[in-house]
Amino acid sequence: MSRPSDAGIFLWMTYQTMQKAGLDCAAIFASVNMPDAPPDPHYRRDNTFQRCFWEKAEQVSQDPDIGLHIGGLMPPFRGQIIEYLFLSSPTFGEGLQRTVNYYQILTDAMRFGFAQHDQQAMITGLHHPVRHYLECAIAILLHFLRHVTDGEFQPLTIHLPHKQGAHAAEYQRIYGCPVQLGMPDGAIVFDAALLARPSMAAEPQLLAVHEHLAAQRIAELSQRHLIHQIEQQLGGLLEQGDVQLEHVATRLGKVPRQLRSELARINLTFTEVVAGYRERLARRLLARTQEPIDQIIYLTGFSEPSAFTRAFKRWTGETPTAYRKRKQHDPI
Repeated sequence: MSRPSDAGIFLWMTYQTMQKAGLDCAAIFASVNMPDAPPDPHYRRDNTFQRCFWEKAEQVSQDPDIGLHIGGLMPPFRGQIIEYLFLSSPTFGEGLQRTVNYYQILTDAMRFGFAQHDQQAMITGLHHPVRHYLECAIAILLHFLRHVTDGEFQPLTIHLPHKQGAHAAEYQRIYGCPVQLGMPDGAIVFDAALLARPSMAAEPQLLAVHEHLAAQRIAELSQRHLIHQIEQQLGGLLEQGDVQLEHVATRLGKVPRQLRSELARINLTFTEVVAGYRERLARRLLARTQEPIDQIIYLTGFSEPSAFTRAFKRWTGETPTAYRKRKQHDPI
């Protein structure tokens, strides 16, 4: 399975908010091997580092409710396709359903859902193993829902799956409603009457454009997922000199024809995926390590030095030695 990930805008917002709160961002971001600088908001981030990240944030801040507090300080996220989908939908309910349909654009670390029972509606699927991440994410979501309703959205209660959390008064202050801990399903509960609220920015033609863009983003994520699955298998196979689509397909639990078809749907061939992986691996090893070039040739699956050199010059216009010297050159 591909690792869960988040849109880069969230880590960018987290950095900006932590910095304004006076936290030692250098120490917190160094814990996940990131520099003390605003992260690229357009670069999608691996979600698996969240536990280490928030543990360090709690240690640095000495705040046992750091995720809740950072989330409470964040502004609504703006300029994302989800916002445009919401605002161009006829009603709040339709906008919310589209958000559920396309939530992976923002994160695939949780699985959002939507349910309605009598007079109450619920955004479900609010689960994550890291309490601080989850509580921060819920605060961000609440800010967004209030933004797209001009402040009308008001949760009735929030269900959290973890059994221990902040004091009830802190949840009330940040979320604006009571919180129930230790619930089987994490959820935001609100008045179902809000579902019929019309959007003042509803526009059918723009909605069609925005939905098309959202579908494209989901397709791009599917492409990223498939390529990641293949690349997870390539390292060992390259070293063995046994990189064949049939072997990768078997490891992924697919038949070769299925894998070829999936690649064809995203306009790629297996050969192109392997070449891209080899190039990135070679660049990374030459630029960031002291591995002998003979070892890099072996790790990238080339049969002889001349074949590696020819391929590398085709990729970069440089020999491997010249590339390493330029990338690792110390100007001092």
